[in-house]
Amino acid sequence: MNPAITPTANIPKDWKSAAGFPVASPGQDLSRWWKRFNDPTLNSLISSALAQSPDMEAAASRIRESRANRAATAASLFPSVNGSAGTNYGMAENFGLRSSSNSFSLGLDAAWELDFFGKRRNSVEAASAQVGASEENYHSVEASLASEIAIAYTNLRSIESRLAVTRRTLTSRENTYQISKWRLDAGQIDNLEASQALSSLEQARALIPSLEQSASEARNLLARLAGQNPGTLNDRLNSGKQTVPNPSSSLAVGIPADTIRQRPDLRLAAYQWLAQVATTKATKAERFPSFSISGSLGLSTLTGSKIFNPESRSSGLGGSITSPIFDAGRIQANIAAQTETEKQALLNYRSIVLTALSEVEDALTACKRSAERITILERATVAAREADTLARQKYEAGVIDLSTILESERTLLGLEDSLISARADRTISYIQLYKALGGGWSSHS
Repeated sequence: MNPAITPTANIPKDWKSAAGFPVASPGQDLSRWWKRFNDPTLNSLISSALAQSPDMEAAASRIRESRANRAATAASLFPSVNGSAGTNYGMAENFGLRSSSNSFSLGLDAAWELDFFGKRRNSVEAASAQVGASEENYHSVEASLASEIAIAYTNLRSIESRLAVTRRTLTSRENTYQISKWRLDAGQIDNLEASQALSSLEQARALIPSLEQSASEARNLLARLAGQNPGTLNDRLNSGKQTVPNPSSSLAVGIPADTIRQRPDLRLAAYQWLAQVATTKATKAERFPSFSISGSLGLSTLTGSKIFNPESRSSGLGGSITSPIFDAGRIQANIAAQTETEKQALLNYRSIVLTALSEVEDALTACKRSAERITILERATVAAREADTLARQKYEAGVIDLSTILESERTLLGLEDSLISARADRTISYIQLYKALGGGWSSHS
């Protein structure tokens, strides 16, 4: 895409929320950002999805379609030549006598419309821009698919981590319930406390089927995104790391202008605008005359043996000019409509620019705020775990009642769950930031 004719937009010099993130050089490679999470399973999932996803195949098909359309449009710049051949058999009767006759003919007809005012050249330019748009659409699908798989994978690992915490909590509450039964048998507590311990145990047990269902749905989503049947990826997902991917702290962001150049959806919108500009020029050329040249070469004879004799040849060459005189305003209306379509393409580009800038700012803020939240939750979880350990020891010693330990368990479970969610949120924020910065595809991949 020629930078000199790229649509203009109001681009800020710096990111408002980039404090704490170093500025990258313009050549920063974000094409395979997911490898920065150091998770082999995630790398494998994205690589296989990019190779097998029906969405990628459909996007590749659209590239081939647009290239074929461009070739067909470019053919209009050249003369067209048609050939013909024929034979005719006839019967005649004259005064009771019948006679037959044969005639043979060969012919070539050529026509060429001269493109003085650029109508066809602009149509070819529009078709070429559509090829660029289809290629950028492929890159956009590639970037979106990579981020969707990474987010789905992060959600799966988050659910699995919550399952592990819930199962530990279940074991802890089973122990609490067993102690309450012993104390009930010893007459130290009444049935109320034992029932409360059982209720708390069953509440924890009830969480597991719901989480397992969510995990199964997350695996199926990953399989679908990767172009696989449900269950195909289970063995791969059950191996390797089963924790939320940890984002690299070395991510550097570029300036907004670099992001605009890198994002495939913005490049797609720019190509669509270029296509509309060229189409507008082609539409305006309808106002001018068209010039065409035509010629013919024919051979005809009554006998096939003489078909190539010089005497049977005929040829012709002619030219014509056609110009619109009265069309009830059709051409002018088409120009007005196409001009508005061109304006809409430019406005769409500017709207996508604003969306891109907003996505980067939102992702930068989310990365920082989720990191702050994790720090706070980690401190709270450590304190809650210590409190739960002390409460359990005192309950086993009969110093405190059941309600105290149940409250400490609920607090610890809630904080551990919140910490897992915060870690997943931070990872997803980085995934969204990588995508917003234009990562996830490569012209060399």
